[in-house]
Amino acid sequence: MFTLSKILGFFALPSNLFFLITAFGVVLLFTRYARAGRRIALLGVVLVGIAGYSPLGNVLMLSLEQRFPPWDASRGAPDGIVVLGGSINPAASAARGEVALNESAERLTVVADLARRYPKARIMFSGGDGSLSGTDGAEATHALPLLESFGIPRQRIELESGSRTTAENATMSKALANPKPGERWLLVTSAHHMPRSVASFRSAGFPVEAYPVDWRTRGADDLGGTFRTLAAGLARTDAAAHEWAGLAAYWATGRTSELLPGPR
Repeated sequence: MFTLSKILGFFALPSNLFFLITAFGVVLLFTRYARAGRRIALLGVVLVGIAGYSPLGNVLMLSLEQRFPPWDASRGAPDGIVVLGGSINPAASAARGEVALNESAERLTVVADLARRYPKARIMFSGGDGSLSGTDGAEATHALPLLESFGIPRQRIELESGSRTTAENATMSKALANPKPGERWLLVTSAHHMPRSVASFRSAGFPVEAYPVDWRTRGADDLGGTFRTLAAGLARTDAAAHEWAGLAAYWATGRTSELLPGPR
């Protein structure tokens, strides 16, 4: 299932899919189906342009990011904090000898403030090796020294290094945390990833409160604008499409019971 999900995930990204459509059209140019090839190639180019320059990526992204509002601190201190992986490049970290963060770095950097504000809360990082080859290494290995550099004592940190997917983040985090009835746990992850994450934790029987970070959009103002570069627009569209595809796949395969969860 894991390997299949990675393969299907490749084709779920608009940039990959539209390139393949364009390439298929170009190949047909050298056959007796050249007329169809020109149309298919043109279609692919148009789709790339729409995905890269139009507000499509922001429309898809904003609809995900708006599902869960910022966490309300007035409710009091949490008992624990689960931080999902996805912010560390394990291969680059191992090669360079220091933690290499990606565009989702806020998932980790926000923990410094949370740990200071809530000194009694348990800190759990959930992230294994999500690569298809399984040779990149677990994110949790590299998260530990960074968390300790924030001044968080080692005894407060719990590492879950076996998960490869969001669903496994949920089930393995619950097994490690063993939350007691009435405990309040925060779930820290990117705002656009929060719907699928919360749905997975609910299915695993681990009640969590959403603490979204790593916002990619400013709000409704981004719905009417365009991207300055093709690469920026494609990256935004790919990230949002990946989450929408994940939500649909999790719901269709029974890993979650909600197609697009929201606050309860």
